[in-house]
Amino acid sequence: MPFAIIPFLLLAIPVMEIAVFIVVGNLIGLWPTLGLVVLTAVIGSFLLRRQGIGTLKRIQAETSAGRVPGRELVDGVMIMAAGILLLTPGLVSDTIGFLLFVPGIRSWIRRSLSEKVVVMAKSGTSRGFGATPERASRTQPDVVDLSGEDYRRRPDPSSPWHGEDEGGSPPNRTIH
Repeated sequence: MPFAIIPFLLLAIPVMEIAVFIVVGNLIGLWPTLGLVVLTAVIGSFLLRRQGIGTLKRIQAETSAGRVPGRELVDGVMIMAAGILLLTPGLVSDTIGFLLFVPGIRSWIRRSLSEKVVVMAKSGTSRGFGATPERASRTQPDVVDLSGEDYRRRPDPSSPWHGEDEGGSPPNRTIH
């Protein structure tokens, strides 16, 4: 997403939320609309806790098995975003938040992101969220791993700052 769209969204989203509040308030009344906003926050906190703990357990299981929990981490981020959207007052943000709690919608978002994002394991192997090993090997970056013996700093005899004059101090050179 281009950064130029962010100021537009900062203006458009609150205006859209206010418009939806007005429309829903005219349809069902003020107090039911406010009750709906509070109810979605309560349901959102319950869903966040339930699905968040389940996702955390899956992340721990994948990590313990020695695998990169890419899928679970993406689910965790989307569940956290869903919880934030549900705790934010607004009916549009609540709708988006509830949609992010649906596993099928999360998997669709994850599939569309997997084409653009690569997860790197500590060992240097890379895998997308749902990447096959063949695809992962094509996306591996070139990495050069040097040990302390392979890389060392050596003085350059052609450098003007190399060596010392007769007094034991570095030469005094003026650059014009």
